[in-house]
Amino acid sequence: MVSLVDFGRRKSGPRAGRSALGLAAVLSLGLLAGCAQPNAGAPQIGASGGLIDAAQPGDQQFAQSDLSDIYSDASPGDIWDPLEPLNRFIFAINDALDTFLIKPIAVTYHFWTPAGVQHSVTNFVRNLGAPVVLLNDVLQGEWDRAEMTAGRFFINSTAGFGGLFDVATDSGYPYHDEDFGQTLGTYGVGPGLYVVLPLFGPSNARDAVGLLVDSYTDPWNDLARVEDSNTFLYGRAAVTGLDLRARNIDSLDEVKRDAIDYYARLRSLYTQRRADQIRNSSDAEDAAGTVVSDAGKNSSQ
Repeated sequence: MVSLVDFGRRKSGPRAGRSALGLAAVLSLGLLAGCAQPNAGAPQIGASGGLIDAAQPGDQQFAQSDLSDIYSDASPGDIWDPLEPLNRFIFAINDALDTFLIKPIAVTYHFWTPAGVQHSVTNFVRNLGAPVVLLNDVLQGEWDRAEMTAGRFFINSTAGFGGLFDVATDSGYPYHDEDFGQTLGTYGVGPGLYVVLPLFGPSNARDAVGLLVDSYTDPWNDLARVEDSNTFLYGRAAVTGLDLRARNIDSLDEVKRDAIDYYARLRSLYTQRRADQIRNSSDAEDAAGTVVSDAGKNSSQ
């Protein structure tokens, strides 16, 4: 099997090439939170400080995946983490950013924004990502999935009013996710060394390369670069991060609460999840929107 081990040994670890973008995303999240308005379904804060979801009956909430039930832990011996001291340092910074900035914004958005609006944001973000998913479907030779992605993008971009509504799923075109890291894994490229990227969270040498490739093969990013529109790049990153974090509040809280070593737990969950995604396993597909990252991760893929 081809591996990125040598790559990892030559480098001190993949750098977050888009860390500036991620920082702008965090700042943008703050602006978004300031615009949030309470609705009738806003939660109550209990005496313990816990949030009580007061969403109305019948609201179609996106499922919060129980990560510990979906994924078994990967053995620490199976994960190459030569940069663990540095990774733990970055992890601690990410966790602090999440605790004091990102999570409060996500909680405000999740509980004070109508469920229908949140669903539309999720649908829109996923629709924007369809070209990258389609490219990786094709690169992997997954022709049925490529057809599914293309059909889904066409239906939601037209009948779904630019992707705000997920008409395609009801038409037999369910959502799935792909990225270049998975494509490399499909061709036998091993994960290489484990790294924690500033703001982006858990990754590895292979997936860090995949993250960079996906960024430069995304047609919307290319268009924004041609038009010199940093507003779009930063805004998209902010909205994507906000949507992803808000959909995984309970999941990450549960992992953090139950873990003896939060860093090791997320490292294990991330490694197992990526292996499942590369195999296109049903569990990984069901949890395609789940954030298996440290609490500071602001974006996925």
